[in-house]
Order: sequence, then structure tokens, then C-alpha cells
Amino acid sequence: MKETANVIARYAVVCQKNGLVPIIEPDILCDGNHSLEISEHINETMLSYVFKALADHQIYLEGTLLKTNFIRSGHSSCKISTIEENAAATLRVLQRTVPVAVPGILFLSGGLAENSATLNLNEVNRTPGKKPWALTFSFGRALHNSVLQAWQGRKENVPSAHCQLLKLAKANSYASMGCYEGVKRTPVGERSIFVASHAY
Repeated sequence: MKETANVIARYAVVCQKNGLVPIIEPDILCDGNHSLEISEHINETMLSYVFKALADHQIYLEGTLLKTNFIRSGHSSCKISTIEENAAATLRVLQRTVPVAVPGILFLSGGLAENSATLNLNEVNRTPGKKPWALTFSFGRALHNSVLQAWQGRKENVPSAHCQLLKLAKANSYASMGCYEGVKRTPVGERSIFVASHAY
């Protein structure tokens, strides 16, 4: 973990020396059957190492963004944590590790179904507590899965795909403010998009 944190810090140095905003992404996979408590401990430890390394390398934190996951039990855990438990654990970890100088935290969907990712983001923003950072999304699969399903590679489906993308973007925009009220659920949006050992 320490070596990974140092690699992230060196990457941040290169970015800032070249006028770029480093996106700090200590990717912790949700694969496995671990509990919420273990996930919370591992994430807290990793983020502590990362921000120590960033301080050691004199990174200008106001010029960074943190890209991280929601704290939750492992994908194959026998006790899946609730959205409320995820939000509380996520905020505890962030409050204990992320300096207030960091302007924004972007959440990964981590294989959650589209609706679940949006609901997790919404709950993090609705949960009471100090949140000195903007808490928003950087979803991949949870933002384009049903869009690709609507499009199916056909020109005539482009308007439908655009409509679906707009719905998802609006839903996640509202969730970033903690005021998502829900939209019509779709079978695609409810389906898990988790892929074990997923890599881009």
C-alpha cells in the first residue's frame, strides 16, 4: 500500500509540474466476500498512506481531485451492506483521511447497478456530517450501460440513447446534491454490472 501511495504521489508531481490536475485514484476493488468493516479499514488505511505520500511530495492539494469508491461490503459477501451503512462508512473514512484542502471527491460505481450507484451517491450527500468537499460521480459502466443497450449500434436508436444518457446524467446530478427522488426503474438499470477483476 505504501509503495502504491508513493507511485500515486510521484504521478501527482508530474501532473502538477506540467500544469495538469492529478486525479488521485487509489483503486480498491470490490471483489471478494469481505465485510463492510474490513472494507472500511482497508480504505481508511490506503487513503491515509496516499495523503501522507502527497504531503511528503509537497503536492498542492487544492489542485487535485480524489477518485474513489463507496465503502461497502465485498460483492460476494454473505451480508451485503445497505446504502445507509455504505454512506455512513464512506463519510467516516473520508472525514478521517481526506484533508479539507481537496476540492472534490468523485465516486466510482464499482460495478454497482446504475440505480444502486445513483442511490449510493445520493445517500452519501444526504447523510448528515461535515463534508467540506464536493461529492460527485465519475461513473463509467453505471453511466453508459443502459445507453449502449438503448443504442445497440443502430443509427435509428441514437435519439433513444441520448434520452437515456440525459436521464442518467440528470439523476446523478441530483444525487450529487443529495436531492435525487428516483426515476422510473428499468431492467437494465437494476442489473448488476459487476465484473470480477475488471480492468480497463
